[in-house]
Parts: sequence; C-alpha cells; structure tokens
Amino acid sequence: MTENELSKIIVDVSYKIHTRLGPGLLESVYEAILHHELTKKGLKVERQKPIPLVWDEIHLDIGFRSDLIVEEKVIIEIKSVESISNVHMKQLLTYIRVSDLRLGLLINFNEALIKNGIKRVANGLY
Repeated sequence: MTENELSKIIVDVSYKIHTRLGPGLLESVYEAILHHELTKKGLKVERQKPIPLVWDEIHLDIGFRSDLIVEEKVIIEIKSVESISNVHMKQLLTYIRVSDLRLGLLINFNEALIKNGIKRVANGLY
C-alpha cells in the first residue's frame, strides 16, 4: 500500500473518530483510539516509537518519539490544541527527515471541523 493510500485511510478514520467524539479530549485519548481503529483495519501501527538521530555514525537516543507510525511509511503527529503553529509542522518535518520516511500527517482533533485540522507534510513525495 502506498503512502497516499494509507493517508486516505488515516484521514477517513480520523474523521470517524472526530465525528463521534468531537474536539476537546486529550491527545493521548485520540492517539489510543486512532491506534485501535487502524489496527482493526489490519494495518501495522507503532505507537510512541523512539526515533533516533544519527550523527557521524553515532546513534543518539535524544527523546524524539512519533505518536504513530503506520506500515513503516506514514508518521502521524496528533495534537489537541487551539491552533496548529509553525513549530508543530517543523517538528513533524524533522521526524520525517530523521526517520527517512516520506509522509507525515499532523492531525489536530481540537478543530470544529476535522478537515481544517489535518495537515500533510511530505518529504520527496508527491
């Protein structure tokens, strides 16, 4: 399955969750439910996976953690904040670059309309 196909599934499931629960819950709640729903669909989903940084062949475990990684292809960063800021987008782009993945989704469940809370960040993917 391609990154774009996975992205569609993730967005559809996020919409379903948001429609049922709405905004205002903790990020950890949305993360747990999204993990559960994607796993139910038969997808491999890693939760709170450490992302090491490699510098001059030294592996630095310095605290980067992805909320979810789906099928080892798409990183999902979950937020429940008033608004997405540039630092959130930069954080996700850094995770994508460091992990050598090509697509990330930043999902802010605290929006009135979930479509306004989903941002796509690509690294060499069209």
